[in-house]
Amino acid sequence: MLSKEENELLTQVGPGTAMGELLRRYWHPIAGVAEMQQYPTKAVKILGESLVLYRDRKGRLGLIGDTCAHRRVSMIYGIPEEDGLRCPYHGWKYNREGRCTEMPAEPPGSTFKEKISIAGYPVEELGGLIFAYLGPKPVPLVPHWDLLVTDGALREAGWTVIPCNWMQCMENSLDPVHVEWLHGVFDSYVVERMGRPDLKRKVFRHEKIGFSVFEHGIIKRRVVEGGSEQDDDWKAGHPIVFPNILRSGLSASDATLQYRIPMDDTHTYHVVYKTWMPGEGVSVPKQEKVPYFAVPCPGLDENGQPQWEHLDNNNGQDTLMWYTQGAIADRSQERLGESDAGIILYRKMLKEQLDKIQRGEDPINVIRDPAKNVYINLPHEEKSRRGGYQKLQTDGRRRGNIGKYSHLKDQVESLFAEAKKRSQG
Repeated sequence: MLSKEENELLTQVGPGTAMGELLRRYWHPIAGVAEMQQYPTKAVKILGESLVLYRDRKGRLGLIGDTCAHRRVSMIYGIPEEDGLRCPYHGWKYNREGRCTEMPAEPPGSTFKEKISIAGYPVEELGGLIFAYLGPKPVPLVPHWDLLVTDGALREAGWTVIPCNWMQCMENSLDPVHVEWLHGVFDSYVVERMGRPDLKRKVFRHEKIGFSVFEHGIIKRRVVEGGSEQDDDWKAGHPIVFPNILRSGLSASDATLQYRIPMDDTHTYHVVYKTWMPGEGVSVPKQEKVPYFAVPCPGLDENGQPQWEHLDNNNGQDTLMWYTQGAIADRSQERLGESDAGIILYRKMLKEQLDKIQRGEDPINVIRDPAKNVYINLPHEEKSRRGGYQKLQTDGRRRGNIGKYSHLKDQVESLFAEAKKRSQG
């Protein structure tokens, strides 16, 4: 249980708040490169700030305030030029740092423009995503987490705006036991309601859970019914990468990064970044574009009934549980048990990192040394507890953001079929 004050400390993310200042020390994905190949501008809400992402005529990205300083019109309609974004109303132009560089109607020689600026933040591309940094200088490096830079992979990403605070999404990742109930028992009920009891999957009961702190965050471990501490689920586990990333997957060849980016105190931009790696001997074509697509947020239909078709997969089920706690969960009313040890550990880590920035230190995962940022290998299970070759399921079942909306379904199925053939000799 947290006090009202402690809950506010961990959930408020706007400018000037303690958690907002901590989260501003990190790079966050705000868009897909593919989006900005199609559209010149995109509205971005992050950490309580309303911004516009744009690509200028030279192909460079900029992220600036969404409102012109002149007459307060929206810059989402701005005109991209060689070196900035021009307001459509009176032609004031802003560069990538948010500085006004032209005021067409002002007298020649006027220095007025030198006094005008709006917000402007660094952006970088990596792995098909566009990352933004809203924190203080010097600007750190964009972390090269393994899935973003590994060779021999196909990638795609789905995003959802979830109407709740980011902490509800992250704490779910420190809660292994929910897997057997939400993704097991409730999942069986969902497919029953859908009239597909044949799609029920086995419920894996947890016999033991454990957590350990490592260089980049927290490792989550489990022993399930019929397993042992010799299984990779316990020996390796998979990580929560501080402050807001879950790395997961059925195996090393089928892995995911989930980013939970606070838009404001009551909305989270959730990005599921999927990688498919069929393995050695299988030629993976170079991706010219990493698909980036919207995934519906599950809710009630027009009759006030659950949309079961959006709940037959882990992502949909998790999303529902996150936001039905309320826009901001009231942790002063919660009652935590021994199985909630991971959540308690995560909250402790958040407070420790808050203390570090108050002392003027970098929190963990703020990376400044290029030599340490070539390829950051994150620990993960090499084998799923289910054992054996993982049959790819992209039939709309189990993988809500991939199976239902995947742009790579046929291509991935073909590559994994080739990989399976090779593995069988």
